[in-house]
Amino acid sequence: MSRLRSDIFVSAYIRRCEIDGVFAVLRRRGAAEAGAIIVRIDRLDGTCALYGPAPQSLTQDDGVRRFVRLHDAEAIDPAAAEDRIARELKFDSDLWIVEVDDRSGAPRLDLADD
Repeated sequence: MSRLRSDIFVSAYIRRCEIDGVFAVLRRRGAAEAGAIIVRIDRLDGTCALYGPAPQSLTQDDGVRRFVRLHDAEAIDPAAAEDRIARELKFDSDLWIVEVDDRSGAPRLDLADD
């Protein structure tokens, strides 16, 4: 089963956030068809969370994009998040980055089971 294109997924994700009354914006556009996606959620309390693609070992072949939190703690310092994003960009120039402002920190993503 094929996976939804990255550009369509990101557009739908931002729309889903808007419907929920949460501000979301595209920070960086990546490869339209298959670029990896990172979602940075600003909890508006001086912390944030990063979500990125789940490893293949944690996904199912059902066409659904699954995500994992990219750090152990529930939330991290924004500077640490920016460092991680910079490292990911060095590794993958086709990366999409979506910024979300949400006090609850809810990812609104399909998360992989650990």
